[in-house]
Amino acid sequence: MPTDVNQQKLNIYLVGPRGFCAGVDRAILMVEEALKKYGKPVYVRHEIVHNKYVVQDLKSKGAIFIDELQDIKNKDRPVIFSAHGVPKSIPAEAKNLKLQFYDATCPLVSKIHREVENYEKQQLPIILIGHHNHPEVIGTMGQIKSPVHLVENKQDVAKLSIPNDQAIACVTQTTLSLDDTKSIIHAIKKKYSHIIEPKKSDICYATTNRQMAVKKIASNCDLFIVIGAYNSSNSLRLVEVAKQYGANKSILIENPDEFDISLINDVQNIGVTASASAPEILVQNFIQFLKENFTTKVYETEYIKEDINFKIPQQLKVAG
Repeated sequence: MPTDVNQQKLNIYLVGPRGFCAGVDRAILMVEEALKKYGKPVYVRHEIVHNKYVVQDLKSKGAIFIDELQDIKNKDRPVIFSAHGVPKSIPAEAKNLKLQFYDATCPLVSKIHREVENYEKQQLPIILIGHHNHPEVIGTMGQIKSPVHLVENKQDVAKLSIPNDQAIACVTQTTLSLDDTKSIIHAIKKKYSHIIEPKKSDICYATTNRQMAVKKIASNCDLFIVIGAYNSSNSLRLVEVAKQYGANKSILIENPDEFDISLINDVQNIGVTASASAPEILVQNFIQFLKENFTTKVYETEYIKEDINFKIPQQLKVAG
């Protein structure tokens, strides 16, 4: 590395759209409004979204994060369910415990829940393309009593024991890679001739937009940085997409403060984006860090701003 790091020239390609989607905005706002209305503490079951910065910020405002409803010490306090969605057993348990609860499930995830319920009424075997043990997958599978056949890859499709002549329905987790999902659906269609395919909108608009934006710029980059979380599906997919579409190297960072500056040795072009659950402040902090250490030129791609907005429950809007 040069003795004076500022002599190293760095082109920064800042990708857009990036960062918070409407579902994440809504979930965070629900916790903030609940704190305004009810005071501290407000309980949140699981991480409201997969991002440590967001969770720590809400903790500092008075949110208490719990794994299960039984962990709530003061049953008089409200609890909010995370944006990923929950099995039907969770609201039922909350009612049994006489808890006041709000569901911050992203409306696009709720749409998949309704699809699954509808397919069960039609008595169709349901295949869910998704990641084992991801909260969204657990929530979707927990919407119905019938079994849901989870597939993560083409090999799982080959192992399915549903008869080949059986009509089936297929849905997807909302945060998957578009390319990977296409290949899995192709494998399902090869095996089953009667299939109700996932609706195009099953993979959410924000996941789609962020992946498409990365694809456009990845081949220009020696290094691609995704700011997100290691347990965030949409973050991990962005890293994969950058690599698949031509970035020499692609990595995920949770906290720009912990970034290893030596990774920029011999790098001239760096791409930067943020997952749908990562706040813009982390992006700006990282850009500032690069500016302080290198001679930089920032190129921000032109993109159509997302104008989707999901309303919070009316009961929370009475907050002052």
